[in-house]
Amino acid sequence: MLSKNTTGLIVVDVQGKLASLMHESEALIENTTKLVKGAKALSLPMVWLEQNPDRLGPTVEPVREELSQNHLAIAKYTFDGCKAPTFKLAIENANVDTWLICGIEAHICVYQTALSLRQMGYRVELVTDCVSSRTAANKALALAKLTANGIGLTGVEMCLYEMVEDCRAPEF
Repeated sequence: MLSKNTTGLIVVDVQGKLASLMHESEALIENTTKLVKGAKALSLPMVWLEQNPDRLGPTVEPVREELSQNHLAIAKYTFDGCKAPTFKLAIENANVDTWLICGIEAHICVYQTALSLRQMGYRVELVTDCVSSRTAANKALALAKLTANGIGLTGVEMCLYEMVEDCRAPEF
């Protein structure tokens, strides 16, 4: 079970025109926005990545609006976020042992970052309704390979309700 005291959120590269090219892009952006709002309500540490922002553009507006109030995007140029020193430092300083991951593309940046986090000893759960690729087949491939490598799967409602625990909780 996830705990709000030991869990953080990583948002990977939900940027510019690329985000609009994802399979079921509208649902991806809507669900990611909900996830970020929920993580904020639970006071989870959040780390926000942008792949080559000068070329791909900024994070899409609804997600950026929620994130920018308390966080700055970390620019990266490697597909694996863990190879960016600023990201790695932010992860280490968050003082959690579990990371929820959302973003794009599932089979490239999300996949490589999730595997590296797992190799670093973190528990990792992929928020499946908040990740996508340009094709459904590439997303399915990523999910299969990630689960085979010890990455858990969850959904936006599932993970948030796990961490809220009780309908009397103020975050509910």
